[in-house]
Amino acid sequence: MNCVRCSEDEDCLSKERGSQLCCDGSCRGAFAAKNDCCSPGANSTLAQDVKEKNAGREALRLHIPAMDCPLEEGSIRHELEKIPGVTALGFDLQGHVLTVWQDKPCEKAVAQGLQSLGMEFTKIDQAMSAPVSQRIAWPRLGAAFALAALAEILELLMPWSGESAVQNASFWADMAPVFVTALAAIVLSGLSTYKKGWLALRSGALNMNALMSVAVTGALCLGQYPEAAMVMVLFNISEALESMAVNRSRKAIKNLLALAPENAVVAQSDGSWVKTDIHQIPVGSRVRVEPGERIALDGRVQAGRSAVNQASITGESLPVEKVIGDTVFAGSINTYGSLEFVTTASATETSLARIIHAVEVAQESRAPVQRLIDVFARYYTPAIFALAILVALVAPLALGWAWKQSLYTGLVLLVIACPCALVISVPVCIVGGMAAATRHGILIKGGRFLELGRKLDCLAMDKTGTITSGKPRLTDFLHLASFEPTAVLAGSLAARSNHPVSRAIAEHTKDSEILAVQDFTALPGRGISGLVHAERWYLGNHSLAVDLGLDTTVVDEAQHRLESEGKTVALLMSSKGIAAILAVADTVRQSSREAVRQLHELGVTTLMLTGDNVHTATAIAKDVGINETRSSLMPEEKLRLVEELAAKGHVVGMVGDGINDAPALARASLGFALAATGTDTAIETADVALMDDDLRKIPVFIRLSRSIWAIVLQNIALALGVKAVFLCLTFAGQATMWMAVFADVGTTMLVVANALRALRQ
Repeated sequence: MNCVRCSEDEDCLSKERGSQLCCDGSCRGAFAAKNDCCSPGANSTLAQDVKEKNAGREALRLHIPAMDCPLEEGSIRHELEKIPGVTALGFDLQGHVLTVWQDKPCEKAVAQGLQSLGMEFTKIDQAMSAPVSQRIAWPRLGAAFALAALAEILELLMPWSGESAVQNASFWADMAPVFVTALAAIVLSGLSTYKKGWLALRSGALNMNALMSVAVTGALCLGQYPEAAMVMVLFNISEALESMAVNRSRKAIKNLLALAPENAVVAQSDGSWVKTDIHQIPVGSRVRVEPGERIALDGRVQAGRSAVNQASITGESLPVEKVIGDTVFAGSINTYGSLEFVTTASATETSLARIIHAVEVAQESRAPVQRLIDVFARYYTPAIFALAILVALVAPLALGWAWKQSLYTGLVLLVIACPCALVISVPVCIVGGMAAATRHGILIKGGRFLELGRKLDCLAMDKTGTITSGKPRLTDFLHLASFEPTAVLAGSLAARSNHPVSRAIAEHTKDSEILAVQDFTALPGRGISGLVHAERWYLGNHSLAVDLGLDTTVVDEAQHRLESEGKTVALLMSSKGIAAILAVADTVRQSSREAVRQLHELGVTTLMLTGDNVHTATAIAKDVGINETRSSLMPEEKLRLVEELAAKGHVVGMVGDGINDAPALARASLGFALAATGTDTAIETADVALMDDDLRKIPVFIRLSRSIWAIVLQNIALALGVKAVFLCLTFAGQATMWMAVFADVGTTMLVVANALRALRQ
């Protein structure tokens, strides 16, 4: 049986559970390990998939500064996957982090395998983040560049030139200073390159270090000493600049860590207040924050009133009023009043920490275009290497070239074969885009979702809690003549449920004595039930009454009237019949109308999917401006409608906040969850989380995706265009090795600078 997300059946939960849809919308096993699965949500990222599959197994995290290329990833995979005990590998090339999952201790063997590849590494504790940057030896590189430039100058000052110079008795004596100076530059800048290149060649891999090592050695053998030195120096400067640029995009995310203070003032058992390290504060502690201070941990306000600037978490531009019962987030700033709150998460589980972790994990899940570039680079480099050998050996015989000319041309081709600019062009864009999205209060759980957003052409939306505020109030309570139930009975049942309609009913009776409810049961899409005074009572919709076989004609007229007013009707029932009609009215979010208008401007069709009645759904849809509406839907019917839209070729988005929305969120091409009020199930299943529940963030996400895609295309065109030009110049005999490296460095810097525009989106 094939998974509806990845169209594969190997090791997928859908096969194990006997269902076409994985229970949490995610895929596992071989396809996830290859990063080819397109499953949604936090569980869709490679690292999360592997983590869940390897639950209970030890994860070894290693920071490897030299690991930043798909070719190096291939070498590491080849070396480590054969080690007994290694079950899976996770690669974050931008963060230089390797995660090794093991079912038995094999850290020593992993270390030996990496050392055989010349990969230096440091172990990262599970609670730590990877270092953002590594120290760059700029003084040494500067000295090497000066020596390479000096070698160029010394050669220009030589009285000898051309082939006759080699035959002159004093040639070698005159060349000695040039050779020594160039060799010193190579030693200063390139020993590590030679070491990594040799290890790569020994293991049968062709990475950039191997290409540079062969090219520089060949240039030395041809007597091109200054050029060999300049090639090595420029290559290492390029690597250093590239590392700096990538670190800049990563710092945009890592700087979020600095938002949360290291200490907080905590209430003690004797009534005193003590400043305590946040990592030592357990959940449930009472914390005080004064005006102007940053909030250290997530919590719920217990005393005080203030406005909190939570732009770093939700992207809201204005401070939000906080009163007793409201939620506060770590990293946000308290403005004018003192607040006391009870912590609801530890320091490593706050919303801020989870955002940072999710974005870092998402970097292990590559966008389709990035995977395509990686595959291209994997074949492009060996192909150019083979072409270089062919030119060096065949051109003299077939085209009559001089051996020295053909060998030199082959070396220039080796330099051109470095895919630095091409490989780095996409991931920097993706990381920058995710960092920019986080600044807007949009958490994207993988690069492929950022790329897919540009294609979104249809958005399905839940109604209650998504389009509406999700905070309805009870407006009508109508008793039927043959029964005498009280509102307290309905409120007692409703108090056991988190559904917005139930909360409105429970809120209406919160000051009354709550009756004991036993054997409480949630009936998804229909209502709830429980035993009150040993009698089974139900609180639900019209469909539930029909399923119970009750006579609904007694409520049809009143229900139709209330629903035509845009109200949601709930029925209080027992096996004896319908006892009361309750009407609840919700309010449309102010942001919903503007969000729908912007979506239509972007060419996105909107569709409302709701379990509510047709009258209420129609009234809300007309008010907001939604194109189509489908009402009285069960969760499986929402799922089926999303599947139908996808089958018609639409790239479908689904936005919701509840458990009932999870199947549709999982099946949609892009699932959007409301993170502030949504259930954990919806948030975990979705691909994108809107931190402040503002639907206007979805048009922002789409525009960001389209902008990032434009930058990606520009970078790919620039990187490939320069390669093509230099290939032509090489065969025309106009390109030199140092020119090729200089162009490669320049192109890398251009694509990185262009990619960093994503941070300003």
